[in-house]
Amino acid sequence: MRIVACLNGDRRPGAHPALPVSVDQLVADAHAVVAAGATELHLHPRDPTGAESLAPQVVGPLMERLRADGPRVPVSLTTSLSAESDPWRRYDLVQRWASSALPDSVTVNLHEAGSVDLAHLLEDRRIGVEAGVWTVEAARILVATKLRAAAVLVEPTQVAVEDARRNAEAICSLLDRAGANQPRLLHGADATAWPVLETAVASGYDIRMGLEDTMRLPDGGEAHDNADLITRAVSLASASA
Repeated sequence: MRIVACLNGDRRPGAHPALPVSVDQLVADAHAVVAAGATELHLHPRDPTGAESLAPQVVGPLMERLRADGPRVPVSLTTSLSAESDPWRRYDLVQRWASSALPDSVTVNLHEAGSVDLAHLLEDRRIGVEAGVWTVEAARILVATKLRAAAVLVEPTQVAVEDARRNAEAICSLLDRAGANQPRLLHGADATAWPVLETAVASGYDIRMGLEDTMRLPDGGEAHDNADLITRAVSLASASA
């Protein structure tokens, strides 16, 4: 089972006292979550102001530091439109990432404009594509386009737990019927983060946890940091094994 630590997401700097934003903070947090049991990392690069950015001058130095000083685990970056709202500019920025400082994979949300073209670019650059599937319609895009995704991220966005679970079940059912056999990672957000993690473990899917998805522990108390969240996620996964 992959256990992915999603360290910051699109949360604003200061949203949580331990939210990592700077390169130094991200590298330190990467070591802490891997020590707690994470097997992979997922990051949203930030510019010097703390804003999300896909600019080569932001992504390159971050990846160079992670390769030099970070833990030896796979690194995934975002390509969400929250980081660059113009699909064509996003494509251009990713095209200009330095070949010497590429992530192992990136997430591509298939419901977003320009996602399929971006996925093909990433394939050409030999960067793994993790297909973000939020809806049944996005699952249909994955099946119809026959993208060579390295993994599928099933990401129900419904606020209510049962609604999120029903959406995830519908997505996975469609993928099963289509014969899509890529590894699946299932996760929720905020109020659904822990219940959906339990569903993922019970279903044998990969999991992720971190301040991108929730700032609270299963009992509702505030998490100390990303390592605290990963420790609880590992414990839950181990208890269900």
